[in-house]
Amino acid sequence: MRTFSRVVLAGGAAAALVVTSGAVVAGASAATGGGAPIVLRAAPEHRLPKIFGTTFQQDPGHDFTKRIRSRRDGVLRGWVTHVGGGVAEYEPIRWKKGTHTEGRFVGPPEGEVMAYASRLSSRLVYLSALGCGRAGTSLTVDRRDLGVKRCPRSLVAKRLQRPAMITVRKGAIVRIQEIYTP
Repeated sequence: MRTFSRVVLAGGAAAALVVTSGAVVAGASAATGGGAPIVLRAAPEHRLPKIFGTTFQQDPGHDFTKRIRSRRDGVLRGWVTHVGGGVAEYEPIRWKKGTHTEGRFVGPPEGEVMAYASRLSSRLVYLSALGCGRAGTSLTVDRRDLGVKRCPRSLVAKRLQRPAMITVRKGAIVRIQEIYTP
């Protein structure tokens, strides 16, 4: 009984340390009686680009003349152009200031190839700026105009060409967060 309570206490302390520090190296010997250390790391956070940036984000080292492929790990301001077979095609966007309105997001000019393709992660998080309903009438954004309402991943295929922050990790899209534009 004492051994069981020690294991539970050691596991609880290690979990609390992971939650507070983001990473921990815990000796497996405390819980299992020997072995190599267990290394737990939090997922890396990527820097968010300017939401209303006026230039296309660069991807150094990406060769667009070869086949369409995934972008490097990070966050891209872009929109999804096609979804099929568990793979999403997307392209970068930029903010174009308007003369009579505030402006709008635009993709690359016609004829310029700047598309990427990545698989959709099984743990994809889709955060909508207009809610999950059919009409999309409820506004669900934070103070930066980014969506906060978690919706099913099936909505990604139905909401193409919507500006979003697209997070890619290990060649897969793990998060799509819509940008609200009036």
